Amino acid sequence: MNSQRLRVAVVGARGRLGSFACGLLRASPEFELAAEIEREHDLAAVLRECGVVVALDATVAGLGAEHGRTLLAAGVRPVIGTSGVTRAQAAELDRLARARDLGGLVVPNFSLGMASFNRAAEALAASFASVTIVERHHEQKRDAPSSTARDTAERLAARRGGAEVPILSVRAPGLYAHQEVLFGGLGETLSLRHDMLGPEAFGPGILAALRHAARARGIDFGIEAALNW
Repeated sequence: MNSQRLRVAVVGARGRLGSFACGLLRASPEFELAAEIEREHDLAAVLRECGVVVALDATVAGLGAEHGRTLLAAGVRPVIGTSGVTRAQAAELDRLARARDLGGLVVPNFSLGMASFNRAAEALAASFASVTIVERHHEQKRDAPSSTARDTAERLAARRGGAEVPILSVRAPGLYAHQEVLFGGLGETLSLRHDMLGPEAFGPGILAALRHAARARGIDFGIEAALNW
């Protein structure tokens, strides 16, 4: 085994994102999948035993901040892809990480296409009278609106003087992950749309986030922190 490979744990290894991430890490010569952790495991105990540097949290919505605190307490650098972590919770994790000289990342969406989508939407946000987000996901997605949509709404609100941006959520079979921003003005509309058809779109972002977390000091918010943009 190459000792230079980055040892990574995946928390929530049997879920949609977690199972994809495990396959991605097994296929990468850069990383070693050192632990696959599920709900029946004692998270803190497994972390003490497996000797990982970074852990990807891919569990159910609402557990990300709690797991982030557990990871940091164990000296492990978190990459939190679980829905529901707010910017305020990320700021709390940032303080805990800096106190331990650790780093990590909270990522509402690992897709590089979505990162580009947000950049374009932010550039347009102040130019139209109205802005609405429509997000569509498969029927098994528990949180509505999604963390991705909430992140986009917060970004656009910041560009519009704090004005709230409404989000419409759809959950239905046949969908995967889709987001549209509708801009409206006098006599015209403009729409931006991003469609994910499978988890493969997350791959480059997951690997970039793990690399970033391994060297970061403090917890950043958003995949952009891991990209050379």
